[in-house]
Amino acid sequence: MPESSNVPSLTFADGVLFFPVTAFGAEGAVDPVVTAAHVSAGVDAGPGGVFAVCGTGEFHALGIDEYEVALAAGIAGTAGRVPVVAGAGGALGHALACVRTAERLGADGILLMPPYLVAGPQHGLVAYVEAVLAATSLPVVVYHRGSASLSVPTAAKLIANPQVVGIKDGVGDVALAQAFVLEAERAGRGDLLFFNGLLTAELSQAAYRAIGVPLYSSAVFAMAPQIANAFYRAYVADDLTAQRRLLDGFYAPLVRLRDETPGFAVALIKAGLRLAGREVGPVRPPLADPDERQTARLRELLAIGHDLAAS
Repeated sequence: MPESSNVPSLTFADGVLFFPVTAFGAEGAVDPVVTAAHVSAGVDAGPGGVFAVCGTGEFHALGIDEYEVALAAGIAGTAGRVPVVAGAGGALGHALACVRTAERLGADGILLMPPYLVAGPQHGLVAYVEAVLAATSLPVVVYHRGSASLSVPTAAKLIANPQVVGIKDGVGDVALAQAFVLEAERAGRGDLLFFNGLLTAELSQAAYRAIGVPLYSSAVFAMAPQIANAFYRAYVADDLTAQRRLLDGFYAPLVRLRDETPGFAVALIKAGLRLAGREVGPVRPPLADPDERQTARLRELLAIGHDLAAS
């Protein structure tokens, strides 16, 4: 475990957290030029930070060589304007390769996602996280989700390590998330970052803010930053009327469309970018792109969302 004085901090600017997609070219390979341009345009819109090659960036579908290309493009597109947190996870060997690559490329931190397919006991999950921590000097945010779902004692053990700088909640158990926040307070970790990482987090952020979780991820920002920023401004200003308009008119219908097909949390974002003229390519299997009806509905929702944002 590194000394706390030697652990880099992770500080975000004010703004939505941006989870960019990974663009694929005509032959299916990662397109670093389009990926970097997508990230650059997103940073122009004023996010608080970039989470590159994470869930929205189809981390699950990339080999380590492709991961390096996509992450390098994301870092280049950011150009030092906001912090870059790189995704890592999966098989332990792959996770270790990812964090070493991320540190070499100049990422500012790691979002550690679950070890896919298998699920071990809680002490095995701690060992997985600790093995990743030992492979890098970067600060790490642990993603509480799926096979990496944490118990309160496990969270307490990880919180005690100063290299763990945050927990991102993808489970949706608000009472459990509250327990994590209280555990951090008891441990004197007022610096610990907590994130609402649920899909389309804008719909649940009021509940998370109430328990001391002010940060949330926004996949919508990747395809429609004007809409995501409008919601964020209303959220920061406690403008409940503006939030409700956006939730009722755009976000809730988007979630209904998203829930029609597994994997649409990513596929709809890429489709929205294509509708805007960004040639980011399709999603990779086993994800699937929306059909014509679903794409037309997404176009309608984006038009509604932009109108609401403008008003």
